[in-house]
Amino acid sequence: MTQQLENRTVLVTGANGGLGTEFVRQALERGARRVYAAARAPREWDDERIVPLRLDVTDPSSIAAAAAEATDVDLVVNNAGIAPASDASIAAPAERSLEDVFATNTLGPIRVAAAFAPVLASNGGGAVLTVLSLAAWVPLPTVYAASKAAAWAATNGLRVELAAQGTTVTGVIVGMVDTAMGARFDVPKVAPADVVAQSYDGVVAGASEVLADEDSRLVKSMLSRPAEELAAATAAAAAVVTS
Repeated sequence: MTQQLENRTVLVTGANGGLGTEFVRQALERGARRVYAAARAPREWDDERIVPLRLDVTDPSSIAAAAAEATDVDLVVNNAGIAPASDASIAAPAERSLEDVFATNTLGPIRVAAAFAPVLASNGGGAVLTVLSLAAWVPLPTVYAASKAAAWAATNGLRVELAAQGTTVTGVIVGMVDTAMGARFDVPKVAPADVVAQSYDGVVAGASEVLADEDSRLVKSMLSRPAEELAAATAAAAAVVTS
């Protein structure tokens, strides 16, 4: 099931955003038969192959309803995520931000994967693709970074557990993407089309992990070094960007 996207049925969460829209577009470009474009408030699309689907990843009942409706899915793209501008502290986080960010970025992908695992199994195994973040690997004092680190760990666990039913699980690590969510950061960004292309290539190859930009590949190469080295490199990079 991971050798092609032709005639596959794809579910994309957070489909209204820049990265989500690109996941929808490229799935069709690669031959998908149907794409469920899932969002809290799904929009209209101009392609009959796209099925708008109401799905709030913070609401277990909404996730269950989506899984009951989209029973032909064989590829789940966990793309929905948030990064509030107010998220500036892990030592003193705003309670609402703490709950919202973890509910969306960590619990959401776990619950979506759990709800659709039986669907994927019934359709031959299929695949789960989860958009993570380089923030999971670098020492950033934000709730967002903590939520993505937890999501990365959960993705690794899901990969082991779902292998028994023939489902592959691919995690995408990427730094800044040129979307509305990253617009407030004045740093180099990678194009959504590049991230999505690499992500789908990873699914086709059955890859465990996709490193979608140079920053992610660099940090990955440093993970075996002392934590102090990574922290220093992160601080140096931040100083260059803000200077």
